[in-house]
Amino acid sequence: MMTYKTYPTIQTSDCKCHKPPLLFSDYKSRLVGIDTTNGRYGEVTIEKCVHCKSRWLHYLVEYESFSRSGRWYRGLISKKTIKTITPENAVDVLKSLEWYLYGGSYFSSTGQKGQGHVNVDR
Repeated sequence: MMTYKTYPTIQTSDCKCHKPPLLFSDYKSRLVGIDTTNGRYGEVTIEKCVHCKSRWLHYLVEYESFSRSGRWYRGLISKKTIKTITPENAVDVLKSLEWYLYGGSYFSSTGQKGQGHVNVDR
């Protein structure tokens, strides 16, 4: 059984970045890289809310050969955690968080709250 490093718990706020549906224009984004694990080619970015300055780890993956396969995860992270994130460990970081937001065509959702398992493989 794999154990995951725990990351600091971040409190939720009343900012709209904590409540789906989310708008890309509410964030400044920086690409961390592409996670090629298991042929995913997941895009990993660090996003900062332009309103409350919360920092988010964002993971986006879509399999072109499968319709309705697009999915994203967004987890609230600390400034300290940002330094530890790589494309290859982003999914593990998301799994370790107390909660995250997720959505996309795969889930038929514009966003909901979740925790634990992160379904990014085909």
